[in-house]
Amino acid sequence: MKFTRHQISKVTIRHVEPGAIQVGDKLVRDNIALTADEIMHDWQASVIEELTEDDFEPLLASEPELILLGTGPLSVFPPRELVFSLARRGIGLETMDTAAACRTFNILISEGRRVAAVLIVKQ
Repeated sequence: MKFTRHQISKVTIRHVEPGAIQVGDKLVRDNIALTADEIMHDWQASVIEELTEDDFEPLLASEPELILLGTGPLSVFPPRELVFSLARRGIGLETMDTAAACRTFNILISEGRRVAAVLIVKQ
């Protein structure tokens, strides 16, 4: 019996280090947003504590069921209103440090889940 590896996503995070994330064979040193099929370079937003739903508009077109927010080396929580406004749209928001968000993104994508991630690489 022959086994073949089926790749579910075009986007796979290969390595995370302080100040950089390797997505596929590209080393990224700026904040990024990801879906299963797209890398959005230079994701711009305000300070984590001041994020609004508008900051996530580029990701919402992919209709994620969950957005992972990697907040750098430490977990920093966004405003409660952001969590509530996304929940009203049927979208969960999970906040964690960026390395944990990268690991979680890969796992969820491999399961075929509709997930997006915002990864803070530099603050």
